[in-house]
Amino acid sequence: MSDITRASFDHYMMPNYAPVEVIPVRGKGSRLFDQAGREYIDLAGGIAVNALGHAHPKLVEALTEQGQKLWHVSNILANEPALALAKQLTEATFADRVFFSNSGGEANEAALKLARRYARNRYSEDKDEIIAFDNAFHGRTLFTVTVGGQADYKSGFGPLPGSITHLPFNNVDVLRKAVSEKTCAVIVEPIQGEAGVLDAEPQFLQIIRTLCDEHNALMILDEVQTGVGRTGHLYAHEAYGVTPDILTTAKALGCGFPIAATLATAEVAEALAFGTHGSTFGGNPLACAVAAVALALINTPDVLNGVKERRQWIEKGLEKIAQNSGCAVKVRGQGLLIGWVLAPDWEGRAREIMKAAQAAGVFVLVAGPNVVRIAPSLVIPKEDVEEGLKRLEQAVMELAAESDTAATG
Repeated sequence: MSDITRASFDHYMMPNYAPVEVIPVRGKGSRLFDQAGREYIDLAGGIAVNALGHAHPKLVEALTEQGQKLWHVSNILANEPALALAKQLTEATFADRVFFSNSGGEANEAALKLARRYARNRYSEDKDEIIAFDNAFHGRTLFTVTVGGQADYKSGFGPLPGSITHLPFNNVDVLRKAVSEKTCAVIVEPIQGEAGVLDAEPQFLQIIRTLCDEHNALMILDEVQTGVGRTGHLYAHEAYGVTPDILTTAKALGCGFPIAATLATAEVAEALAFGTHGSTFGGNPLACAVAAVALALINTPDVLNGVKERRQWIEKGLEKIAQNSGCAVKVRGQGLLIGWVLAPDWEGRAREIMKAAQAAGVFVLVAGPNVVRIAPSLVIPKEDVEEGLKRLEQAVMELAAESDTAATG
Protein backbone atom coordinates (compact mmCIF):
# COMPACT_ATOMS: atom_id res chain seq x y z
CA MET A 1 0.00 0.00 0.00
CA SER A 2 2.63 2.50 -1.09
CA ASP A 3 -0.02 5.15 -1.71
CA ILE A 4 -1.13 5.08 1.95
CA THR A 5 0.71 7.69 4.05
CA ARG A 6 0.08 9.82 7.12
CA ALA A 7 -1.34 12.44 4.73
CA SER A 8 -4.10 9.94 3.91
CA PHE A 9 -5.45 10.44 7.41
CA ASP A 10 -5.90 14.19 6.93
CA HIS A 11 -7.53 13.60 3.55
CA TYR A 12 -9.98 10.83 4.42
CA MET A 13 -10.51 10.71 8.17
CA MET A 14 -12.47 12.95 10.52
CA PRO A 15 -10.07 15.20 12.46
CA ASN A 16 -10.88 13.97 15.98
CA TYR A 17 -7.47 12.25 16.27
CA ALA A 18 -3.96 13.58 15.72
CA PRO A 19 -1.85 10.47 15.04
CA VAL A 20 1.93 10.69 14.84
CA GLU A 21 3.72 10.34 11.51
CA VAL A 22 4.64 6.68 11.99
CA ILE A 23 2.31 4.05 10.53
CA PRO A 24 3.02 0.57 11.96
CA VAL A 25 2.38 -2.29 9.55
CA ARG A 26 3.54 -5.30 11.56
CA GLY A 27 4.03 -6.33 15.16
CA LYS A 28 5.66 -9.24 16.88
CA GLY A 29 5.72 -9.56 20.66
CA SER A 30 6.66 -6.18 22.08
CA ARG A 31 8.16 -4.85 18.87
CA LEU A 32 6.49 -2.88 16.08
CA PHE A 33 7.69 -2.21 12.54
CA ASP A 34 6.66 0.76 10.40
CA GLN A 35 6.25 1.20 6.64
CA ALA A 36 9.98 1.81 6.24
CA GLY A 37 10.83 -1.33 8.21
CA ARG A 38 12.05 0.57 11.28
CA GLU A 39 11.69 -1.25 14.59
CA TYR A 40 10.15 0.20 17.77
CA ILE A 41 9.87 -1.13 21.32
CA ASP A 42 6.22 -0.94 22.34
CA LEU A 43 5.82 0.24 25.93
CA ALA A 44 2.34 1.63 25.16
CA GLY A 45 0.53 -1.61 24.46
CA GLY A 46 -2.21 0.01 22.41
CA ILE A 47 -3.21 1.92 25.58
CA ALA A 48 -3.17 -1.15 27.85
CA VAL A 49 -4.83 -3.36 25.22
CA ASN A 50 -2.11 -5.63 23.80
CA ALA A 51 -1.63 -7.56 27.03
CA LEU A 52 0.07 -10.45 25.26
CA GLY A 53 1.96 -8.33 22.76
CA HIS A 54 1.43 -8.34 19.01
CA ALA A 55 0.41 -11.39 16.99
CA HIS A 56 0.64 -13.84 19.87
CA PRO A 57 0.68 -17.25 18.17
CA LYS A 58 -2.05 -18.77 20.35
CA LEU A 59 -4.37 -15.82 19.69
CA VAL A 60 -3.66 -15.99 15.97
CA GLU A 61 -4.45 -19.70 16.10
CA ALA A 62 -7.74 -19.09 17.93
CA LEU A 63 -8.80 -16.40 15.47
CA THR A 64 -7.83 -18.49 12.45
CA GLU A 65 -9.60 -21.56 13.73
CA GLN A 66 -12.81 -19.70 14.57
CA GLY A 67 -12.61 -17.74 11.31
CA GLN A 68 -12.96 -21.00 9.42
CA LYS A 69 -16.10 -21.93 11.37
CA LEU A 70 -18.45 -19.08 12.23
CA TRP A 71 -18.08 -15.29 12.16
CA HIS A 72 -21.46 -13.84 13.07
CA VAL A 73 -24.98 -14.99 13.84
CA SER A 74 -26.53 -11.95 15.62
CA ASN A 75 -28.16 -12.08 19.04
CA ILE A 76 -31.15 -14.01 17.71
CA LEU A 77 -28.97 -17.07 18.25
CA ALA A 78 -26.53 -17.99 21.00
CA ASN A 79 -23.08 -19.17 19.99
CA GLU A 80 -20.59 -21.52 21.63
CA PRO A 81 -17.59 -19.13 21.96
CA ALA A 82 -19.72 -16.48 23.72
CA LEU A 83 -21.23 -18.98 26.15
CA ALA A 84 -17.84 -20.50 26.87
CA LEU A 85 -16.31 -17.08 27.55
CA ALA A 86 -19.22 -16.08 29.78
CA LYS A 87 -18.67 -19.27 31.77
CA GLN A 88 -14.95 -18.46 32.11
CA LEU A 89 -15.64 -14.92 33.31
CA THR A 90 -18.23 -15.89 35.89
CA GLU A 91 -16.05 -18.69 37.23
CA ALA A 92 -13.08 -16.32 37.57
CA THR A 93 -14.95 -13.39 39.17
CA PHE A 94 -17.74 -12.42 41.56
CA ALA A 95 -20.24 -12.23 38.71
CA ASP A 96 -23.15 -14.50 37.81
CA ARG A 97 -24.15 -12.93 34.48
CA VAL A 98 -22.39 -11.32 31.50
CA PHE A 99 -23.40 -8.91 28.74
CA PHE A 100 -20.99 -8.66 25.79
CA SER A 101 -20.34 -5.56 23.73
CA ASN A 102 -17.46 -4.14 21.69
CA SER A 103 -15.72 -1.41 23.70
CA GLY A 104 -15.20 -0.06 27.18
CA GLY A 105 -17.57 2.81 26.52
CA GLU A 106 -20.32 0.38 25.52
CA ALA A 107 -19.67 -1.77 28.58
CA ASN A 108 -20.00 1.29 30.82
CA GLU A 109 -23.11 2.46 28.97
CA ALA A 110 -24.69 -0.91 29.68
CA ALA A 111 -23.61 -0.78 33.33
CA LEU A 112 -25.13 2.66 33.86
CA LYS A 113 -28.38 1.74 32.12
CA LEU A 114 -28.56 -1.45 34.15
CA ALA A 115 -28.07 0.46 37.42
CA ARG A 116 -30.80 2.98 36.58
CA ARG A 117 -33.23 0.28 35.56
CA TYR A 118 -32.49 -1.87 38.61
CA ALA A 119 -33.14 1.08 40.94
CA ARG A 120 -36.37 1.97 39.17
CA ASN A 121 -37.66 -1.60 39.18
CA ARG A 122 -36.73 -2.38 42.77
CA TYR A 123 -37.21 1.00 44.47
CA SER A 124 -38.61 4.02 42.61
CA GLU A 125 -38.24 6.32 39.61
CA ASP A 126 -36.76 8.97 41.89
CA LYS A 127 -33.76 6.80 42.77
CA ASP A 128 -31.77 7.83 39.70
CA GLU A 129 -28.66 9.70 40.85
CA ILE A 130 -25.32 8.44 39.57
CA ILE A 131 -22.26 9.54 41.54
CA ALA A 132 -18.96 9.74 39.67
CA PHE A 133 -15.63 11.45 40.23
CA ASP A 134 -13.69 14.42 38.92
CA ASN A 135 -11.22 13.58 36.14
CA ALA A 136 -12.69 10.12 35.63
CA PHE A 137 -12.94 8.62 32.15
CA HIS A 138 -15.68 6.13 31.31
CA GLY A 139 -16.07 6.33 27.52
CA ARG A 140 -17.25 8.51 24.65
CA THR A 141 -20.98 7.83 24.39
CA LEU A 142 -23.14 10.75 25.46
CA PHE A 143 -24.05 9.03 28.73
CA THR A 144 -20.52 7.90 29.60
CA VAL A 145 -18.89 11.15 28.60
CA THR A 146 -21.32 12.95 30.90
CA VAL A 147 -20.59 10.57 33.76
CA GLY A 148 -16.87 11.03 33.08
CA GLY A 149 -15.27 13.86 35.00
CA GLN A 150 -13.39 15.69 32.25
CA ALA A 151 -15.17 18.79 31.00
CA ASP A 152 -13.40 19.00 27.63
CA TYR A 153 -14.78 15.65 26.52
CA LYS A 154 -18.42 16.71 26.91
CA SER A 155 -18.16 20.35 25.87
CA GLY A 156 -20.39 21.19 22.91
CA PHE A 157 -22.47 18.01 23.03
CA GLY A 158 -25.38 19.20 25.17
CA PRO A 159 -28.03 18.85 26.34
CA LEU A 160 -26.46 16.16 28.49
CA PRO A 161 -28.11 13.42 30.59
CA GLY A 162 -29.05 14.61 34.06
CA SER A 163 -28.97 13.41 37.65
CA ILE A 164 -25.20 12.89 37.62
CA THR A 165 -23.08 14.19 40.50
CA HIS A 166 -19.30 14.56 40.39
CA LEU A 167 -17.19 14.42 43.55
CA PRO A 168 -13.45 14.80 44.20
CA PHE A 169 -11.57 11.51 43.83
CA ASN A 170 -10.31 9.94 47.09
CA ASN A 171 -12.18 12.46 49.28
CA VAL A 172 -13.95 10.35 51.87
CA ASP A 173 -15.56 13.23 53.77
CA VAL A 174 -17.31 14.66 50.71
CA LEU A 175 -18.35 11.17 49.65
CA ARG A 176 -20.03 10.39 52.98
CA LYS A 177 -22.18 13.50 52.70
CA ALA A 178 -23.13 12.94 49.07
CA VAL A 179 -24.45 9.37 48.93
CA SER A 180 -28.17 9.28 49.77
CA GLU A 181 -31.35 7.31 49.20
CA LYS A 182 -31.61 9.08 45.82
CA THR A 183 -28.33 7.50 44.70
CA CYS A 184 -28.77 4.51 42.41
CA ALA A 185 -25.08 3.88 41.71
CA VAL A 186 -21.51 5.00 42.35
CA ILE A 187 -19.10 4.39 39.47
CA VAL A 188 -15.35 4.48 40.07
CA GLU A 189 -12.04 3.39 38.54
CA PRO A 190 -9.58 1.61 40.85
CA ILE A 191 -6.92 3.65 39.06
CA GLN A 192 -7.82 6.79 37.15
CA GLY A 193 -5.75 6.16 34.05
CA GLU A 194 -6.58 9.18 31.91
CA ALA A 195 -6.32 11.53 34.89
CA GLY A 196 -2.64 10.79 35.47
CA VAL A 197 -2.61 7.20 36.74
CA LEU A 198 -4.04 8.01 40.17
CA ASP A 199 -4.62 5.09 42.54
CA ALA A 200 -7.80 4.90 44.56
CA GLU A 201 -6.95 4.72 48.24
CA PRO A 202 -8.12 1.45 49.83
CA GLN A 203 -10.31 3.24 52.38
CA PHE A 204 -11.99 5.20 49.57
CA LEU A 205 -13.16 2.11 47.70
CA GLN A 206 -14.13 0.36 50.92
CA ILE A 207 -16.28 3.28 52.02
CA ILE A 208 -17.95 3.44 48.61
CA ARG A 209 -18.91 -0.21 49.12
CA THR A 210 -20.22 0.47 52.64
CA LEU A 211 -22.22 3.55 51.60
CA CYS A 212 -23.75 1.72 48.64
CA ASP A 213 -24.87 -1.05 50.97
CA GLU A 214 -26.33 1.44 53.45
CA HIS A 215 -28.28 3.35 50.79
CA ASN A 216 -29.33 0.47 48.49
CA ALA A 217 -27.10 1.75 45.71
CA LEU A 218 -24.95 -0.26 43.32
CA MET A 219 -21.17 -0.10 43.18
CA ILE A 220 -19.90 -0.08 39.58
CA LEU A 221 -16.20 -0.68 39.07
CA ASP A 222 -14.83 0.49 35.74
CA GLU A 223 -11.96 -1.95 35.17
CA VAL A 224 -11.69 -1.32 31.44
CA GLN A 225 -8.05 -0.28 31.79
CA THR A 226 -7.10 -2.00 35.06
CA GLY A 227 -8.61 -5.40 34.33
CA VAL A 228 -7.36 -8.70 32.87
CA GLY A 229 -4.03 -8.81 34.68
CA ARG A 230 -2.88 -5.23 34.21
CA THR A 231 -2.16 -4.66 37.92
CA GLY A 232 -0.90 -8.15 38.73
CA HIS A 233 -4.38 -9.31 39.74
CA LEU A 234 -6.98 -10.55 37.29
CA TYR A 235 -9.01 -7.49 38.32
CA ALA A 236 -7.59 -4.63 40.38
CA HIS A 237 -10.38 -4.63 42.97
CA GLU A 238 -9.13 -7.97 44.29
CA ALA A 239 -6.24 -6.17 46.00
CA TYR A 240 -8.68 -3.85 47.79
CA GLY A 241 -10.89 -6.51 49.33
CA VAL A 242 -13.94 -4.93 47.71
CA THR A 243 -16.56 -6.68 45.57
CA PRO A 244 -18.71 -4.60 43.19
CA ASP A 245 -22.25 -5.23 42.03
CA ILE A 246 -21.30 -4.46 38.41
CA LEU A 247 -17.88 -4.52 36.76
CA THR A 248 -16.88 -3.47 33.26
CA THR A 249 -13.98 -4.95 31.34
CA ALA A 250 -12.58 -4.44 27.82
CA LYS A 251 -9.15 -3.46 26.42
CA ALA A 252 -6.95 -6.43 27.39
CA LEU A 253 -9.91 -8.85 27.35
CA GLY A 254 -9.45 -9.35 23.61
CA CYS A 255 -5.77 -8.38 23.51
CA GLY A 256 -6.51 -6.19 20.50
CA PHE A 257 -9.62 -7.84 19.10
CA PRO A 258 -12.58 -5.57 19.99
CA ILE A 259 -14.62 -7.02 22.82
CA ALA A 260 -16.00 -5.81 26.16
CA ALA A 261 -18.16 -7.22 28.91
CA THR A 262 -20.42 -5.95 31.65
CA LEU A 263 -20.42 -8.34 34.60
CA ALA A 264 -23.06 -8.38 37.34
CA THR A 265 -24.64 -10.41 40.08
CA ALA A 266 -27.71 -12.42 39.15
CA GLU A 267 -30.02 -10.19 41.18
CA VAL A 268 -28.88 -7.02 39.46
CA ALA A 269 -28.71 -8.59 36.00
CA GLU A 270 -32.41 -9.50 36.14
CA ALA A 271 -33.23 -5.84 35.52
CA LEU A 272 -31.86 -6.10 31.98
CA ALA A 273 -34.90 -8.04 30.86
CA PHE A 274 -35.65 -9.20 27.32
CA GLY A 275 -35.50 -6.32 24.85
CA THR A 276 -34.14 -3.71 27.25
CA HIS A 277 -30.62 -3.55 25.78
CA GLY A 278 -28.58 -5.10 23.01
CA SER A 279 -25.60 -5.05 20.67
CA THR A 280 -25.47 -6.32 17.10
CA PHE A 281 -21.85 -7.42 17.36
CA GLY A 282 -21.69 -8.07 21.11
CA GLY A 283 -20.71 -11.68 21.77
CA ASN A 284 -19.29 -12.07 18.26
CA PRO A 285 -17.84 -15.61 17.88
CA LEU A 286 -14.50 -14.36 16.55
CA ALA A 287 -14.00 -11.93 19.44
CA CYS A 288 -15.12 -14.40 22.07
CA ALA A 289 -12.88 -17.17 20.76
CA VAL A 290 -9.85 -14.88 20.96
CA ALA A 291 -10.82 -13.51 24.38
CA ALA A 292 -11.28 -17.00 25.84
CA VAL A 293 -7.72 -17.93 24.94
CA ALA A 294 -6.38 -14.55 26.10
CA LEU A 295 -8.12 -14.88 29.46
CA ALA A 296 -6.84 -18.43 29.96
CA LEU A 297 -3.27 -17.37 29.14
CA ILE A 298 -3.31 -14.31 31.41
CA ASN A 299 -5.16 -15.70 34.43
CA THR A 300 -2.23 -17.80 35.64
CA PRO A 301 0.17 -17.34 38.57
CA ASP A 302 3.14 -17.10 36.19
CA VAL A 303 1.72 -14.19 34.21
CA LEU A 304 0.18 -12.32 37.15
CA ASN A 305 3.31 -12.64 39.29
CA GLY A 306 5.36 -11.73 36.24
CA VAL A 307 3.49 -8.43 36.00
CA LYS A 308 4.79 -7.44 39.42
CA GLU A 309 8.33 -8.48 38.49
CA ARG A 310 8.23 -6.47 35.27
CA ARG A 311 7.01 -3.44 37.13
CA GLN A 312 10.15 -3.61 39.29
CA TRP A 313 12.33 -3.68 36.18
CA ILE A 314 10.59 -0.67 34.68
CA GLU A 315 10.33 1.33 37.90
CA LYS A 316 14.04 0.86 38.59
CA GLY A 317 14.87 2.00 35.06
CA LEU A 318 12.62 5.07 35.27
CA GLU A 319 14.19 6.07 38.58
CA LYS A 320 17.63 5.90 36.96
CA ILE A 321 16.53 8.07 34.04
CA ALA A 322 14.97 10.58 36.44
CA GLN A 323 18.16 10.78 38.50
CA ASN A 324 20.28 11.38 35.41
CA SER A 325 17.99 13.93 33.79
CA GLY A 326 15.94 15.46 36.61
CA CYS A 327 12.82 14.96 34.49
CA ALA A 328 10.55 13.14 36.94
CA VAL A 329 9.79 12.94 40.63
CA LYS A 330 7.90 9.68 41.19
CA VAL A 331 6.18 6.63 39.73
CA ARG A 332 2.45 5.97 40.28
CA GLY A 333 0.01 3.23 39.50
CA GLN A 334 0.05 -0.53 39.99
CA GLY A 335 1.53 -3.41 38.06
CA LEU A 336 2.07 -2.47 34.43
CA LEU A 337 -0.17 0.58 34.49
CA ILE A 338 2.57 3.08 35.26
CA GLY A 339 2.45 6.85 35.61
CA TRP A 340 5.81 8.65 35.52
CA VAL A 341 5.17 12.03 37.12
CA LEU A 342 7.28 14.85 35.71
CA ALA A 343 9.29 17.23 37.86
CA PRO A 344 8.19 20.89 38.21
CA ASP A 345 10.82 22.05 35.69
CA TRP A 346 9.42 19.57 33.16
CA GLU A 347 5.72 20.25 33.69
CA GLY A 348 3.67 20.25 30.50
CA ARG A 349 6.27 18.25 28.56
CA ALA A 350 4.76 14.74 28.63
CA ARG A 351 3.75 14.85 24.96
CA GLU A 352 7.15 16.22 24.05
CA ILE A 353 8.75 13.24 25.76
CA MET A 354 6.35 10.89 23.97
CA LYS A 355 7.35 12.30 20.58
CA ALA A 356 11.06 12.26 21.40
CA ALA A 357 10.74 8.66 22.55
CA GLN A 358 9.08 7.72 19.29
CA ALA A 359 11.95 9.33 17.38
CA ALA A 360 14.34 7.22 19.47
CA GLY A 361 12.43 4.04 18.66
CA VAL A 362 10.15 3.45 21.64
CA PHE A 363 6.43 4.05 22.09
CA VAL A 364 5.10 5.45 25.38
CA LEU A 365 1.87 7.26 26.26
CA VAL A 366 0.75 10.34 28.15
CA ALA A 367 -1.82 10.71 30.92
CA GLY A 368 -2.28 14.44 30.90
CA PRO A 369 0.41 17.07 30.29
CA ASN A 370 2.54 16.12 33.30
CA VAL A 371 2.52 12.32 33.31
CA VAL A 372 4.14 9.83 30.95
CA ARG A 373 2.14 6.60 30.94
CA ILE A 374 3.63 3.18 30.32
CA ALA A 375 1.42 0.12 29.75
CA PRO A 376 3.34 -2.60 27.90
CA SER A 377 2.57 -6.25 27.28
CA LEU A 378 2.17 -8.24 30.48
CA VAL A 379 4.72 -10.73 29.16
CA ILE A 380 7.27 -8.31 27.70
CA PRO A 381 10.74 -9.92 27.79
CA LYS A 382 13.43 -8.36 29.97
CA GLU A 383 15.62 -7.56 26.97
CA ASP A 384 12.79 -5.53 25.43
CA VAL A 385 12.27 -3.66 28.69
CA GLU A 386 15.96 -2.85 28.88
CA GLU A 387 16.16 -1.76 25.24
CA GLY A 388 13.00 0.31 25.55
CA LEU A 389 14.30 2.09 28.65
CA LYS A 390 17.65 2.67 26.95
CA ARG A 391 15.90 4.39 24.04
CA LEU A 392 13.65 6.36 26.40
CA GLU A 393 16.70 7.55 28.33
CA GLN A 394 18.35 8.63 25.10
CA ALA A 395 15.27 10.68 24.20
CA VAL A 396 14.99 12.31 27.61
CA MET A 397 18.70 13.12 27.84
CA GLU A 398 18.57 14.80 24.43
CA LEU A 399 15.64 16.92 25.61
CA ALA A 400 17.53 17.78 28.81
CA ALA A 401 20.59 18.82 26.78
CA GLU A 402 18.43 21.02 24.55
CA SER A 403 16.88 22.67 27.60
CA ASP A 404 20.34 23.30 29.11
CA THR A 405 21.54 24.85 25.85
CA ALA A 406 18.50 27.09 25.63
CA ALA A 407 18.90 28.16 29.27
CA THR A 408 22.55 29.14 28.82
CA GLY A 409 21.80 31.02 25.66
